[in-house]
Amino acid sequence: MPAMSEMAATSPAGRDAEWWRTAVIYQVYPRSFADANGDGIGDIRGITEGLGALSELGVDAIWLSPFYRSPQNDAGYDVADYCDVDPIFGTLADVDELIARAHALGLRVIVDLVPNHSSSEHRWFQEALASAPGSVERGRYIFRDGRGSCGELPPNNWQSVFGGAAWTRILEPNGTPGQWYLHLFDTTQPDFDWTSAWVQDRFIEILLFWLDRGVDGFRVDVAHGLDKDQGLPDYDATAASAFTPGPYWGRPGVHEIYREWRALLDTYSDGRMLCAEAWVSPLESLAEWVRPDQMHQAFNFEYLVTRWHPTALRDVIRDSLSAFGAVGAPSTWVLSNHDVVRLVTRLGLPTDTDLSHGIGRTTAVSLDLTVGLRRARAATLLTLALPGSAYVYQGEELGLPEVIDIPDGARQDPTWNRTNGERFGRDGCRVPLPWTASDPAFGFNTTGAAWLPQPAGWRDLARDVQRTDSTSTLRLYQEALRLRRVHSLGGGELTWHDVSDSVLSFRVGGLRVIVNFSQTALELPPGRVVVSSAPLEAGALPADSAAWLIDEEAVA
Repeated sequence: MPAMSEMAATSPAGRDAEWWRTAVIYQVYPRSFADANGDGIGDIRGITEGLGALSELGVDAIWLSPFYRSPQNDAGYDVADYCDVDPIFGTLADVDELIARAHALGLRVIVDLVPNHSSSEHRWFQEALASAPGSVERGRYIFRDGRGSCGELPPNNWQSVFGGAAWTRILEPNGTPGQWYLHLFDTTQPDFDWTSAWVQDRFIEILLFWLDRGVDGFRVDVAHGLDKDQGLPDYDATAASAFTPGPYWGRPGVHEIYREWRALLDTYSDGRMLCAEAWVSPLESLAEWVRPDQMHQAFNFEYLVTRWHPTALRDVIRDSLSAFGAVGAPSTWVLSNHDVVRLVTRLGLPTDTDLSHGIGRTTAVSLDLTVGLRRARAATLLTLALPGSAYVYQGEELGLPEVIDIPDGARQDPTWNRTNGERFGRDGCRVPLPWTASDPAFGFNTTGAAWLPQPAGWRDLARDVQRTDSTSTLRLYQEALRLRRVHSLGGGELTWHDVSDSVLSFRVGGLRVIVNFSQTALELPPGRVVVSSAPLEAGALPADSAAWLIDEEAVA
């Protein structure tokens, strides 16, 4: 195994320190990407073996969701050791091999970092439980005395994102009911107290551990949640949207944390980066996260949730480019991830469908997957043409829909369990990938085991089937990513042509991009079509389709 310094030196980031400005980054969800040992759960070796397919796809980097040591109560987002690998995924040596192989293929590697909370099994939290109220150990997390005559009521009315109260009362070491600890997510995910210098120092050490191991950056989970109002005021979140600021979302204290992290990453000369998962609105506020002394990217979730309509999309694209451009940052476009209903299904549902807590067969009765796939392919061409960076969630390139008929007994998302089945949660977008149509588990492994059941219909969507089909979604992604590089679309300047109730059109990088939102075919302007999301109909662009044209006006 090469020394750490040798592995880091092979990083392709050294060739372009600002690679993140235009990169297309592929999200790998380790549980569901590829399973090398056949136990039904994806692993690091499986990812390494699949890197060739991602290089062939044409992405610039991969982002790995958590693979750290964890009891897996929230699929690894409950971390018990930030500097080790959970045995279900492999070993640190496996990660070293993955990084080296990715760099050899010209792929950069981003890892998830979960700083809002740890696992309740983390040594730090166990030490806090064993210590007295007011101790240094308790100060690592948010412990408070309860309300009521005997402290029997939680400190406030905050609710968990996964359902139920956001506070749990502990038994003190002497066995008596004691303080309460905050967990904005599951009870097994206690929130850190980021006013603690001790916590701040430990995360600097964690960053250094992975940076010196050769990773090219970090996607920061719940990046908007670290700063809590120390007064702990009651807050009614029932009517709030995901973007609504509150006493624990999007508060200004987080910016000093990320300034320190950015200063650390800037000591590496080869382009290490930070990307924020921050549900913050409006876009001008989100842009504060990517000022030159803070993060490099922040997911553009307002774009993700925008309805399929030309003026709505024009507005969010225009406003995004303006807001991020004002601070010298790229917009980071995203259509899907491991927390939201898959794109094909979202776009095949009525626009008023509530998708905030996942969907199942009983809530997707009006689903039209034919329409959804047609629109998803068009949305792909729209997104990959936009200036800035873009993320692709695994399976997006195969046109995978949400799995809505997972048996109740197979569901594993804590949201499902904490709400007694009232909310379906996120399992439907996390089902293991289909690689080969004729193999067990569609090539996810050689044994046929899968931690979530794969639908039989995915046989036709397997990667090997799509590789040989020139009309497949996989081939569409490959061609779009190739043309994106050839025409430098990520670094281009966008100028609008036509926006109406039926069409959205702009020019970027010498290409004319046209999206037809109408229900009839659209006559195209002069120019040579280099890629389209659907076959043309007598030279016209079909409904819910998109095309890129060599813009004769620009060439002239």
